Amino acid sequence: MLKSLKVWAKRLKRDVITLMFASRDPATPLLPKLLAIATVAYALSPIDLIPDFVPVIGYLDDLIIVPIGIWLCLRLIPCPVIVHNRAKAEAWLASNPIKPRSMIGLAVILSIWLCSAWLFWRWLANGAV
Repeated sequence: MLKSLKVWAKRLKRDVITLMFASRDPATPLLPKLLAIATVAYALSPIDLIPDFVPVIGYLDDLIIVPIGIWLCLRLIPCPVIVHNRAKAEAWLASNPIKPRSMIGLAVILSIWLCSAWLFWRWLANGAV
């Protein structure tokens, strides 16, 4: 079972890198391109939308959001584009052991956290408690 989980995790990593390349490919249609950008930004963001220390939900977001985003992108992007970019991803992973980071994902998630904190502060300031 542990071996199958490692294979699954390796495949997810490859697919995230595949989507990273596919999101830059001009042959990728607009909607799948935007979804791929969002999925890659979230998957490679150094922080999570829901921190991992939050019981159960902290890990569920990584186990649900990222695989569903990858699955949906792989279904929407044309097969030849996926095959071409999967080959690029495998070559990139073989030559580059450093995990990429998404500063766009970091900025979006920090913006969500800051907006949520501001809205919560406004709610408290208006005497909601």
